[in-house]
Amino acid sequence: MSYIDNIRTFVRVYELGSMSAAGRDLRISPAVTSSRISQLEEHLGVRLFQRTTRSLTPTEQGQSFYQGATNILDAVQSAEAQIVNITENLKGALYVAAPLGVGRRLIAPQIPDFLNAYQEISFRLRLTDRKVDLTAEGLDLAFFLGQPEDSNLRIRKIADVARVLCASPDYIEKMGMPTSGDDLLSGRHECLSLRFPGATEFQWLLTTPAGPKRYRVSGRYESDDGDVLTDWALAGHGIAMKPIFEIAEHLNAGTLVPVARETPPTAIQMACLFTHRRMQDPKTRLFMEFMIDRIAATINITDQAGRPAHR
Repeated sequence: MSYIDNIRTFVRVYELGSMSAAGRDLRISPAVTSSRISQLEEHLGVRLFQRTTRSLTPTEQGQSFYQGATNILDAVQSAEAQIVNITENLKGALYVAAPLGVGRRLIAPQIPDFLNAYQEISFRLRLTDRKVDLTAEGLDLAFFLGQPEDSNLRIRKIADVARVLCASPDYIEKMGMPTSGDDLLSGRHECLSLRFPGATEFQWLLTTPAGPKRYRVSGRYESDDGDVLTDWALAGHGIAMKPIFEIAEHLNAGTLVPVARETPPTAIQMACLFTHRRMQDPKTRLFMEFMIDRIAATINITDQAGRPAHR
């Protein structure tokens, strides 16, 4: 068994805190995972983890070895990056995460073109509107909307994404047309909230004549899936804040219409999130560059097609 494979397995076990989780991440069995750790411990002559039936805890030696192990993997990836022709001989799996709307509308449609161009690369796309942990989840790259909380990660901005407050014609007929953010605080309107586990109060950042202002909106409908909010809005259950590229077809068809147009939402950043170590992998860099121009172009086209005209 390769010593590098053993080190790579150790790093994933250390980061995920579980033999089984590391095995799933590396696509190997729990038995192989355990065997690699045992081989590494035998080679080093120390115990790297304290094991019980319920827990797995790094020893002091394991904690010390982790930093050196990640440095070894960084060095290997850096050396490979220097000799690999970035347009040829690329192979292996790419693990990428994206919000549901971004992944379905912007990322997934481009994947076949990328894989057709690079036949030995495979792709694992994880779609979720929750925040992801790149290290713990073994991701090469994550697309996101907004501002990341982890300042240790690196960011590549793609575009500023226009957003709109929208509702169905049936909802407006029943509840009336709100003209500004102040109308949303009257208690009359249902605001559809995109929420994540652990989120507290919910606010919408809107553009007012005095500048950006946060509105603490409320409603009975909440979900961690942005497409569910779109479905609720289409069904007449409330007002949603959505990126225009996600609902351009509904705006054009008139099944959703802009509301509170005196105080439109501020634009939101779309960007790539990655670690320095992951970006040393040529196929990760290649995919990021492949996607950025295509995503920016698609957002620009759909924003212009779906952007409500000023009145």
